[in-house]
Amino acid sequence: MSHPNGEQGERLALIAGNGDLPGQIADALTMAGRDFEIVAIKGEADAATRERASAELGWGEVGRLYSFLDETGCRDVLLIGGVSSRPDFTSIFGDFGTLKRLPTIIRALTGGDDSLLTKVIRLFEIEGFRVVGIKDVAPQLLASSGVLGRVQPSSDDMHDLDLAMRATEKLGELDIGQAAVAVAGRVVALEGAEGTDAMLERCCELKRNGRVRTKGRAGVLVKTAKRDQDFRVDLPTVGPRTIELAVAAGLAGIAVEAQGALIANKDETLQKADASDIFVLGIERTTEPGDTGTR
Repeated sequence: MSHPNGEQGERLALIAGNGDLPGQIADALTMAGRDFEIVAIKGEADAATRERASAELGWGEVGRLYSFLDETGCRDVLLIGGVSSRPDFTSIFGDFGTLKRLPTIIRALTGGDDSLLTKVIRLFEIEGFRVVGIKDVAPQLLASSGVLGRVQPSSDDMHDLDLAMRATEKLGELDIGQAAVAVAGRVVALEGAEGTDAMLERCCELKRNGRVRTKGRAGVLVKTAKRDQDFRVDLPTVGPRTIELAVAAGLAGIAVEAQGALIANKDETLQKADASDIFVLGIERTTEPGDTGTR
């Protein structure tokens, strides 16, 4: 789907994976009058995204993708949505454009220790496209600074927040995860490869089996970007499901990095947090680990 007013930047291509984030971004772009096209990733994009997409392409159809971008005049690219399945490159044999670029693709995807998404960005840049992030095209979807709902954190909450923040700094240094949970003055969970939801489910189990005991709601989930993170990929995200799991784990609140984290389904997320008596806080990143910038 494209829109006639492209004054706010180059025509943009949304390369859309799974989940409802691609739709939210498309809605924000429409409201802003940004000119864009949606390319759905075959086997990943949901029905709603596919219905809005101008093209649906598989992993091995790089040549067709570049041709589509050239034909539609898209010079900016946003990679958005999840990817849950192993890429299927069988379609490469029917795509001459991919075969022609195969040596370049192999070099880009195998060189260095960068993440896969960072390597994919490099492929687009080699072809002369500009890869952008949500901050560039829909900054209103990012967390702002301060208390974002109606619930205010207590002084005990702020102590737990500070402790969890320091834990995420260490995780970032080791390139392990983006989130940590601190309850009653101790870190009880660190995010690994399983992701934030699975970490919170572990917190629920800790509460059920009595390993973590508190009176009333206590503890804070902190989720931040790594110090050197490329904000065009793997942006820290919280949403309605995060609130549900935080409630089940008995936590008092959630803190995310202001302008460095995405709040999916923002209105629904904050309404659910208010209804559940959970605070949501946007914290400013500072140069000193452990300093949340909120004191």
